[in-house]
Amino acid sequence: MFPKMKKVSQVGIASLMMLILLMSVPFPTLASSNERVIDGVSLVLNGEVAVEKASLHVKDGRVFLPVGVVVPLMSGAVQWDKTEFEATITSKSDDEIVLGDEIPTLLFNGERYKLDAAPYLADDRLYVPARHIAELLHANIHWDSDNNSFYIDSVPLAKVTEENSVERISQEQGVDLKALLNRNGYKTVEEVKIGSELAFIIPSVLSHKAVTYTEAEFNLLAKLVQVEAGYEGYEGQLAVANVILNRVKSDKFPSTIKEVIYSGKQFPPAHNGLLDKSVPNKSVLKATKDAMNGKNNVKDAVYFYNPKVSTGSFWSSLEATATYGNHRFAK
Repeated sequence: MFPKMKKVSQVGIASLMMLILLMSVPFPTLASSNERVIDGVSLVLNGEVAVEKASLHVKDGRVFLPVGVVVPLMSGAVQWDKTEFEATITSKSDDEIVLGDEIPTLLFNGERYKLDAAPYLADDRLYVPARHIAELLHANIHWDSDNNSFYIDSVPLAKVTEENSVERISQEQGVDLKALLNRNGYKTVEEVKIGSELAFIIPSVLSHKAVTYTEAEFNLLAKLVQVEAGYEGYEGQLAVANVILNRVKSDKFPSTIKEVIYSGKQFPPAHNGLLDKSVPNKSVLKATKDAMNGKNNVKDAVYFYNPKVSTGSFWSSLEATATYGNHRFAK
């Protein structure tokens, strides 16, 4: 899930029927629940029942709804890439939103932002945090537990006219002028033409930019993963990629992917020419991309090794956190 300019695979097209996107919203009556499915929920759109019996998920105190059901209700369109497990949403304000399975990073008009709850697949449907998707699709939502109903109010965009200027829209909607312009891809008021329609609900997620990686960093990390775990399964490849990224975040190791890979002696391929000759396979490319987008199955691990090969007091002193294939991951 990278901007197209980075030339990393993003999203393709598939059946809309396979897609169900989730939404996340505070759920006061079930705040202590870890995970729960509530069936038979009425989805009420602009005061009218649009779906009589839907399912919503409550996970870690947040509500998730199926995208294939919810996005069209908010005048959006969805495309699903079954290879990358990514959904591309086009909103009524022509924004492009990309979300991936278990990926805590959102791609919004080519920019990457951090989600505080990751989408996930369940029963062949993608579920996403409700509050975020509602804000992104310019809607207000409300849960009525007494009536087992979830209310969606799709908010019209504000049209710019001679009388209804950008400044007036900003003032009437209580939105900072600069934030309003940024939300709609403008830098100055003069760029906005009469007849333009502006979104004035500012998604909270847009205030949380994600780390940006270069194409060179992606390629280098993918090469390292291929050499070290190209023969392993996806989970093992994802874990190796995350060990490198975990090191970058740690104050005990260098602060860039390149420095981590080339420093020290843990990664011999970086020094014997094998890394340069490495050609990442499709699974490695996906695992590397997912790791860079925040999917982490070894969150605290900064080492990996094959216990049949790497022995001695140093390796035995490490605290193992996971095992994937032939590799043990430790901190």
